[in-house]
Amino acid sequence: MSSSRLTVLPSPFSPATDTIHLLEAADCDSQWLLRQVLSGDYDKPFVIDDGTTRTLHFSLSLIQSTMNLKDPFALELDYTQAMMSFLLFLQRPQQILMLGLGGGSLAKFCWRHVGSAKIVVVEIDPHVIAFRDAFELPPDDARLQVIEGDGADWVLRSRAWPERPDVIVMDAFDRFGLSGSVSSTAFYRSVHDALAGRGIMVANLAGEKDSRAEHLAMIAEVFDDRLLSLTLPDGNDIVLAFRNPSFAPRWRELGNTAKALRARTGLDFPKFVQRLERSRRLRYL
Repeated sequence: MSSSRLTVLPSPFSPATDTIHLLEAADCDSQWLLRQVLSGDYDKPFVIDDGTTRTLHFSLSLIQSTMNLKDPFALELDYTQAMMSFLLFLQRPQQILMLGLGGGSLAKFCWRHVGSAKIVVVEIDPHVIAFRDAFELPPDDARLQVIEGDGADWVLRSRAWPERPDVIVMDAFDRFGLSGSVSSTAFYRSVHDALAGRGIMVANLAGEKDSRAEHLAMIAEVFDDRLLSLTLPDGNDIVLAFRNPSFAPRWRELGNTAKALRARTGLDFPKFVQRLERSRRLRYL
């Protein structure tokens, strides 16, 4: 989608310096569109820019992604930082498959900090992909590819790749919550079967508590309870699921790995280890 379809308007609900970016023609009825946004009836993603941060929204109440304009490659939201905890268990993945682009925060972070990996991002909504330049996602190259498509279909395709994904990152949301195509035991089974032998799935579960619990139960069933989870204050659950049948976390070694990762990336990996270990113990209890 060309940049000529991007219309920038003064924000009607924030300070006068804020702007709202809409995927609409320049001659659009701007006042009608802004009323649609305010009422929640606008059915495309949009971006709000306050001069410091740029946020991708599916609605006013749902921030999908946030970028710091002074540090575009930083992970601003807690849940995105927690999703990178897969590096504790697999420091040099070769293939990363991401389901859901959003503002590209995770793709950008992996592109910068996980130099060993080829990253394929599958996003079903072309309107989300249309904002990739606004969020300073690097252009497609030998290490990064963004594809329009259904993530569940691409998981099935990835089983035929010469090198299977070492990590499958699931952050597949639309304005109604988790996409229906990734909301079944059959989907999680296909993820399990697509992963490399020591592969990891990391999933962001958000929304209603019952829905998160349902997904957690499906993941536990498919991965034979080889999972770790982090419950974040904002209501997200981050789940790590491991294909390796002999998976057993060695917490002391992970503590040392966490310190090295913190020095390399700036993220608080030691905190992730503490919370993952505590969650594991609580599950046993």
